[in-house]
Amino acid sequence: MHELNYDSNPIVFNKNDEVISFKCELQENLQKAMKKFVEEHPNWDQYRILQAAIAGFLMQKGFQNRDLTRLYLGNMFSMNFKD
Repeated sequence: MHELNYDSNPIVFNKNDEVISFKCELQENLQKAMKKFVEEHPNWDQYRILQAAIAGFLMQKGFQNRDLTRLYLGNMFSMNFKD
């Protein structure tokens, strides 16, 4: 994956937020499914999918944090929350 670019999805990213890039190996089937999903849903990209998935997983496991909730909802529903 490439380093995150704020300009790729300004709805999700706030220029004041810290963004940390990391590399991740995906199973081929997962990568193909993600690629197909992005092709069928042009308002999504790989970064938005991974952010929503990680945030959703953490919330399901009981991690409660207002910023995490905002990130998850923002990704899922294309919302931009301001303080």
